[in-house]
Amino acid sequence: MDDMCFTDDAQQEKAGSYGFPAALQGRVFEKMAEGMMVTSLTGEILFVNPAFELVTGYEKTQVLGKTPKILQSGKHDSAFYETMWQAIRKDGEWQGEIWNRRKNGDLYPEWLMITGVPGNDGEVSHYCGIFTDLTEGKAAAREMKELALSDPLTGVSNRYDFAERMDHLIKTAASYGFRHSLLFMDLDRFRQVNESLGHRAGDRLLVEVAGRIRKKLRSKDLLARYGGDEFVIAMSALKHPKEAAQLAEELVDELEQPFQFEGQEVRISTSIGISLYPDDGKSGEELLQKAGHALRSAKQFGSGQFSFFHGDSHDTAKRTLILENELRRAIEYKQMRVHYQPKIALRDGSFAGMEALVRWNSDRLGPVSPGEFIPLAETTGLIIPLSEQIIELACADFLKYDFATLSPAKISLNISAFHFKHPALYEGLLSIFERMNCSPSHFELELTEGAVMGEGKAIEDLLARLREAGFGLSIDDFGTGYSSLSYLQRFQVDWLKIDRSFVHGIAGKKENRHIVEAIIKMAHSLQMKVVAEGAEMHEEVEILAGLGCDRVQGYVFAKPMPPEEIQGYIEELAIVDKGRKLL
Repeated sequence: MDDMCFTDDAQQEKAGSYGFPAALQGRVFEKMAEGMMVTSLTGEILFVNPAFELVTGYEKTQVLGKTPKILQSGKHDSAFYETMWQAIRKDGEWQGEIWNRRKNGDLYPEWLMITGVPGNDGEVSHYCGIFTDLTEGKAAAREMKELALSDPLTGVSNRYDFAERMDHLIKTAASYGFRHSLLFMDLDRFRQVNESLGHRAGDRLLVEVAGRIRKKLRSKDLLARYGGDEFVIAMSALKHPKEAAQLAEELVDELEQPFQFEGQEVRISTSIGISLYPDDGKSGEELLQKAGHALRSAKQFGSGQFSFFHGDSHDTAKRTLILENELRRAIEYKQMRVHYQPKIALRDGSFAGMEALVRWNSDRLGPVSPGEFIPLAETTGLIIPLSEQIIELACADFLKYDFATLSPAKISLNISAFHFKHPALYEGLLSIFERMNCSPSHFELELTEGAVMGEGKAIEDLLARLREAGFGLSIDDFGTGYSSLSYLQRFQVDWLKIDRSFVHGIAGKKENRHIVEAIIKMAHSLQMKVVAEGAEMHEEVEILAGLGCDRVQGYVFAKPMPPEEIQGYIEELAIVDKGRKLL
């Protein structure tokens, strides 16, 4: 506040002529939260209020008679002050952000307004400055920025901050010819820690892992938690790729050392995929995709391994890398949608249930076939969060569109073999239905033959528990797997679902017809019912009805449709059915 000024006590008494008593005016100045100073035209400090003393650390007696130069921070040059005073003389005031120095030497930012105060003759006789300390506001803004750019659990950067910094790193590299590497880390056996010791122990483990990784990095390297138990590292200005290999080896060794939790020893390991700039990509996203591909290669050799990305010129490999990256993003941002395909009762053509089928319209790739992304989800371990998201969406649709009115018809949910064999399947399902306030009695789980065969008593007990919880049970794609009658005799399953490959050929191939007929007779003898999927022609439906099939679904009746359309379809079907009965 160069040359900024305020009033002495005598002048403050004169100020009473502005419309209210001078004593009252003085008390107002004392109560002001903003700092205040009055100077003469020559810059001599004549008055300061208590807030000034609190902010600057100077007592009133230490500044009266001096000039505001005692507060200068040294961060502004003479041109700054010259511009400020030109504005004051021209416009009568100036306001803006300025840095000053407290008595203890600390610099602080303030928002300052300086106004020329006219005397009785109308000419400016004093200058009045009012300022607000911005320190806390700027600290809060910094804290908010840090929170937005850092992982709240481990304190390292999050994926968004990492992406921005990686882009900056690459731009710099392009200018100076630097080489970089990106390491994509995934913790092996982390899921077991969560399941055996709980999520709190898992969180503590992630914090300690981040700390151990930091110790191995240089100051110029970037570290971020990419999500879950995944971390990414950017090594800048490499002289040779072997530096990345050396770091990967050190990290593998470091994380194989045991962790201690409440006197219990916990051991994990890490797998690492490495990509290089500019060899494997010229953007952060490309490098992440290639490192992710290398990570999957590393895992093929067992835990605690690392692998470099090896270029693949095939479009399918490139598509897989992009697809996995986009799939992770779609699951994280809940971009999946569910469509429903009706099941029709062959005895009377009435609505008899529907199957929930996932649909994904990627922002980058457009519509992606479930036949492409579901196998990828299974091989990358994304199938469980994907399945859970589908179940949640189906529950939400059930409540939103009042599907309860369709009872006793049920919504079928596909459970993959990988998900079904997960030790927390039962608890996870019940948790979702409890959280979504849905009853399992309105839903049916479709399980593949491979999921339920070969595990004996454990699978038998799990299926019994699921039935007790209220779920209906169906064996999906029957006839393509084990097709073991001895297993089916032990399992309490409600439905067998004949695979579409048999249905498609039923009109022209006698062997297909014989297989379907045998499945239907076997299922009925075991008190199970049968649904055939994939029917596309009326001739197929007529044959299935003649063989005693209970239900059918397929394009011949309806394609999968969004939830807002299924209700209208069911109502229309009911009208047609009612008309048929009246005839």
